[in-house]
Amino acid sequence: MQAIAGFCWWAAVFVSPAVCEATLGNLDPVAVAGFDIPLFVMASAVAAFGVRAAAVVSAGWTGVVAVALAVYATITTEAGWGVLSMGAATAGSLIALCFVLLGRVPTAWITRGPFAFRPAINRPTPATHVASTFGQIVFFWGFFLVVIPFAITVVEQRWAVALPFPSCAGPVGVVVLVLASGLGIWSAVVMSTLGDGTPLPAAMPNRLVIAGPYRWIRNPMALAGIVQGAAVGLIVQSWLVIAYAVVGSLVWNYAVRPHEESDLEVPFGEKFQQYRDTVRCWIPQIAKPQRSRR
Repeated sequence: MQAIAGFCWWAAVFVSPAVCEATLGNLDPVAVAGFDIPLFVMASAVAAFGVRAAAVVSAGWTGVVAVALAVYATITTEAGWGVLSMGAATAGSLIALCFVLLGRVPTAWITRGPFAFRPAINRPTPATHVASTFGQIVFFWGFFLVVIPFAITVVEQRWAVALPFPSCAGPVGVVVLVLASGLGIWSAVVMSTLGDGTPLPAAMPNRLVIAGPYRWIRNPMALAGIVQGAAVGLIVQSWLVIAYAVVGSLVWNYAVRPHEESDLEVPFGEKFQQYRDTVRCWIPQIAKPQRSRR
């Protein structure tokens, strides 16, 4: 698929001046094609047959091109759409490389080191867990909802890839952000007061919490964070920030959540399995209230 997409893109580059300008700026398409077609398009096609060397070449080349185009676009404000295209190609090449070399994407690496799942150290009062939780909220919300979106917005403007938003986007984003933040704070307080721990993977609760928003949805804090990211995108009118929130949701759902739930089965066993089978992950549902259980 990547080889076909690359071939179609190069065909569009030579047929359409608009595509050429949007993705390559003032770079010579013939000179770039002389390297990119064999090292990206052809290497991707060969890698599809399981040739490891071709997969390594494709992933390495797309990464180099993505970085080089990003520098070029930042300096000249040209070829912004080319940066996004090659960034997506780099992600696809890396995923393909994992399949070719390992037979899978090693998502377990995400939950190692400082992000490994560990139960929280028991503290004398729930207030200490609440204080720790709010410290986490200030740090993570500040980083993921302020610092990163600000950087994305600056880059989006510099690369000239911004898209127009309706005038109501800002006010709608503010309302959604307030509601999502309320859900996140409610979830965090319930988890830290009843769970004898914090929402942070490195200090996880020692009790299975099925109270508050957890009665209707298994991951209210994750849902809140994703909606917050999309709301920030509406407020700053950045489609790339919204895309950042969507990509984050996919990474969390397919890379982090399976390991988290597998880890929860160890201490809570059948109780967690019953909870998982009863309460949905993303779509809230009305369920019979259950008390927090060890």
